[in-house]
Amino acid sequence: MLPEHADEVLAIFQAGIDGGNATFETAAPAWEKFDAGKLPGHRFVARDAERVLGWAALSPISDRAVFSGVAEVSIYIHPEAQGRGVGRTLLGALIDSTDRGDVWTLQAGIFPENAASIRLHEAFGFRMVGVRERMGRHDFNGTSEWRDVAFLERRRAD
Repeated sequence: MLPEHADEVLAIFQAGIDGGNATFETAAPAWEKFDAGKLPGHRFVARDAERVLGWAALSPISDRAVFSGVAEVSIYIHPEAQGRGVGRTLLGALIDSTDRGDVWTLQAGIFPENAASIRLHEAFGFRMVGVRERMGRHDFNGTSEWRDVAFLERRRAD
C-alpha cells in the first residue's frame, strides 16, 4: 500500500463504512491519519489492471513495548470485488508478512453480522475468543445503537 493508492484505499474504506457492518467509524479519515495508524511492512493492496480491489493492513493495539508484537487486522474489499478471493489473497499476504516479522498475535474485531469476514478469518486459523457485548454505539443512517463485536485472534506457530 503506497501513497498513490490513497484515494482508492480511502474510497473502499468509506464503502465499508457505508455498508454498515464493517466498523464503528462514520467517515474515512484523511490519508495522513490513516497512514500513521498502520504498521509499515504490513499493508497491502490487491489490484487488477485498472484499480485497487481491496486493502489490508495492521495497526498496533498499544504503544506499550510489551504489546509490540500484537496487531489488529483491517481488511476491506471493494463491493464489486467481494466474493472473488481478494480477501483471501490479502489476508494471506498479511499472515505471510507477520510470520516473517516481529508480530506474533493478530486480533480482529468483527461485527457478528459480518459472517463472511468471520469465515475468512477462521479459514486462516483465527479462533473465536468471544463476543464483546455492547462494545460500542454505532451511529449509522441516522440511528445510534449498541453493537456487539466478535473477537478473534491468531497466534504464530513458533
